[in-house]
Amino acid sequence: MALKTMTQLPRAMLIDMDDTILSAYGRPEIAWNNVTAEFADELGSLSSQQVAAAIVESGRKFWATAEAAWRLKLEEARHVVVQGGFSALAAKGHAPLSLDLATRLANRFHAYREEEMFVFPGAHDAIDALKDLGVKLALVTNGAAGPQRAKVERFELTHRFDHIQIEGEHGFGKPEERAYHHAMQALGVTAPETWMIGDNLEWEIEVPQRLGIYAIWIDAHGEGLPAGTTVRPDRIIRSLTELLPAERA
Repeated sequence: MALKTMTQLPRAMLIDMDDTILSAYGRPEIAWNNVTAEFADELGSLSSQQVAAAIVESGRKFWATAEAAWRLKLEEARHVVVQGGFSALAAKGHAPLSLDLATRLANRFHAYREEEMFVFPGAHDAIDALKDLGVKLALVTNGAAGPQRAKVERFELTHRFDHIQIEGEHGFGKPEERAYHHAMQALGVTAPETWMIGDNLEWEIEVPQRLGIYAIWIDAHGEGLPAGTTVRPDRIIRSLTELLPAERA
């Protein structure tokens, strides 16, 4: 199915934060490989790659069924995921790894993610240009109030948006329909006047499309749509800079 392309800017945009504006949680396998390598001397006969792979698979299974409340307890969730990876390795006959090591690994991963986080090149300029062009902007992000608000301030996003909506501050988040309705109401716009931009195919594409919002998937690493997905974005971009009219890009 051919993707639709709108060339005229909308009245409003709802923009995700993590892995849309910020490089935050994408490619967990790379992050886990880097972190487990720091603990290679404590892994016994296991390689850091084996441990990282087990943790990544544990995380995939955990988040596939996790309740929404876990998004507000991300640090705790990482401890559960690491312990799940360790349990899976033990079930395959490997020597058990300690709970102390699981705790230190999870804590290091949390710190590593914070250290490595950055604003995607051109994101600030693109957002500023869209605002200058008169587009109303809402930042719509899931997660706990404290960590997400800290990122908004750390990466100088507060003044760039007309409305900032953090799941932990409002008591609801994507993919709940009221998350999108609330943001549009705050901006004073309707669904046909709105674009949603983000990296999550369910949260930023499938549900917004159902509401009549034009939904743009950001594929920052150019990996393409996952095999087997039935979700079809209205447009695919790799950078927020692609949202700008040609003369402003």
